[in-house]
Amino acid sequence: MEEASLGENSALLQRAKRSWVWNQFFVLEEYTGLEPLYIGKLHSDMDKGDGSIKYILTGEGAGTTFTIDDSTGDIHAIQRLDREVKAQYILRAQARNRLTDRPLEPESEFIVKIQDINDNEPRFLDGPYQATVPEMSKIGTSVIQLTATDADDPTYGNSARVVYSILEGQPYFSVDAKTGVVRVSLADMDRETRENYTVVIQAKDMGGQLGGLAGTTTINITLSDINDNPPMFDQRLYQMSIPESAPVGSVVGRIWAKDRDIGVNAEMKYSIIDGDGRDTFDISTDPTNLFGIITVKKPLNFENKPSYTLKVEGANTHLDPAFRHRGPFKDVTIVHVSIEDVDEPPQFDLPAYYVELPEDAEIGTMVKTVSARDPDAANNTVRYSIDRSSDPDKYFYIEITSGSLMTVRSLDREEVGWHNITILAMEMNNPTQIASVSVAVRVLDVNDNPPSLMHYLEAYVCENAKAGQLIQTVTAVDPDEPLGGQHFYYSLAPEAVNNPNFTLKDNQDNTAWILTRRGGWSQQDQTVFYLPIFISDGEQPVQSSTSTLTIRVCSCDQEGNVMSCNAEAYSLPASLSRGALIAILACIFVLLVMILLMLSLRTHRKKPYLCDEEENVHENIVRYDDEGGGEEDTEAFDIAAMWNPREAHHHLGKMRQDMLPEIESLIKARSRCCSRVFVSSVAGFNLFLCSTCSIYMFC
Repeated sequence: MEEASLGENSALLQRAKRSWVWNQFFVLEEYTGLEPLYIGKLHSDMDKGDGSIKYILTGEGAGTTFTIDDSTGDIHAIQRLDREVKAQYILRAQARNRLTDRPLEPESEFIVKIQDINDNEPRFLDGPYQATVPEMSKIGTSVIQLTATDADDPTYGNSARVVYSILEGQPYFSVDAKTGVVRVSLADMDRETRENYTVVIQAKDMGGQLGGLAGTTTINITLSDINDNPPMFDQRLYQMSIPESAPVGSVVGRIWAKDRDIGVNAEMKYSIIDGDGRDTFDISTDPTNLFGIITVKKPLNFENKPSYTLKVEGANTHLDPAFRHRGPFKDVTIVHVSIEDVDEPPQFDLPAYYVELPEDAEIGTMVKTVSARDPDAANNTVRYSIDRSSDPDKYFYIEITSGSLMTVRSLDREEVGWHNITILAMEMNNPTQIASVSVAVRVLDVNDNPPSLMHYLEAYVCENAKAGQLIQTVTAVDPDEPLGGQHFYYSLAPEAVNNPNFTLKDNQDNTAWILTRRGGWSQQDQTVFYLPIFISDGEQPVQSSTSTLTIRVCSCDQEGNVMSCNAEAYSLPASLSRGALIAILACIFVLLVMILLMLSLRTHRKKPYLCDEEENVHENIVRYDDEGGGEEDTEAFDIAAMWNPREAHHHLGKMRQDMLPEIESLIKARSRCCSRVFVSSVAGFNLFLCSTCSIYMFC
């Protein structure tokens, strides 16, 4: 260390000289003695041994790990040192005057190095280990590489030089002493024989020499599967059975070609490669891809074939490339399927029957003979009956033993054109076994209905009609439906052939014209004529009828429009639709009700009845100009007669006296109407409409 001669003022440094006496300090780790471990000694050449110098130690671990004797400079370790925790300490030392505490030397730094000893064994930090290697691997196949770590100083001695060895797992596996690579050391290890192995590996330091420390770890090695085993059925012959009533898709049974391999290497595909049941049964693989499921492909029949034989093959779906040279792994077995007899219902010889029968067939006519038999080997007797819900009116009867279907009522095509009958067949020995079949009977048309005039049987002739004038076109209807269509023939009935008034012309199109033979018609001479018309059809046997056409004589205008007819009931012309007639009658009814209300309202009895010129009547059937009848029409305006002519007089007799002036006033108002229009006949009275004041009246 440096030495300085100081004057009284200590201001001048006269001489500098390093005067420390010490060597570099080294100390072994892991000292376990009872006394503090001596590290070394600090000494200054200025120290005369008189105790005037005091040594000071600072830096890493000073006072806690290291101490110094301030008089002698001896350094000791007072704690256990571990190189793996801290390999060196940097300390600083200084010499001071004990009395003045003035530094005699500049502070100096030194290092205490901890020397390594072999106090740490090798460790496998990631153990225990799991490893997998394919079965049948070749010798030398790498399984896993292990690495052991040693906390000792690798740069000092052999404390950290590790050597690997196998303690357990021979002769199946070995380990490389330097690299720690574990390899297969036995050929043809079979997973199916042994799948799991436990291997213990040791790592020893000091290069494996005696006295070195060692650590061990365990490796659990599993042999992974490869497809090295073919499948094999556990039976050479399978016996199965199923009832003949089993529906398509029913499971017959299950087979299994066992494979010592696992996973995808054991997955199977099954197929029927031969046998007389190839078209009747099918086979598929279950969701686990291990079992074969045999199912029904077509309906079974014990009586037709009581048993089947199937040749089934099971083959692996995956093949290991290393064993591809062996070809596909597969096996074959035989499956014998027995069909169990089941008591089945009778079977008809046809799925349905169709019959055509003329409607004039006599009662007791045989319609059809149905036939059913018991399909079972017992061949039980079958009895027949009709399901009455299909023949509620009991047109037919079936003979219980023969199955002959007969009529028991007359048929009418116009009433019922089709009969759909359900026939039941039942086994005598087992009434629960019932079958049914449908018999469709079409009733054929026979010309058994005569034609007749359709629509209106009334017509009119105008008083001014001339000879040869068309007064009506008639048509006929016939409920029969001949194949070639209807064809009607018209003529006057024999008693009217020489009729001087009218004649008939057949138009050969299923219509006929009624023509006048003369002119000069008058209601005063005769108001009604009756013309019998003979109609026949063209089918065999020919049907005919006579219909009477009523012809009324009417007063018409120059255009041929009816103005008035006789007082008897008159049918509206065909040109007026039924809807229009209903509308007219509804209006009449409403007007009658309004008139009754008007009569019942006393507050209005003094008001005059005025004609409403704005009202318009659209259904003017017959028009004629005629002045009101005056007092002669008073009796015609009988409100009670509108509803019930038989009680007209009685009703008027009971009418309130205070209403008579109103009625008389209404009658007088009506008599002033200038013209009337004939509407219709109701309850024996003619209904007219005043075209001026729009009031309806009867007469």
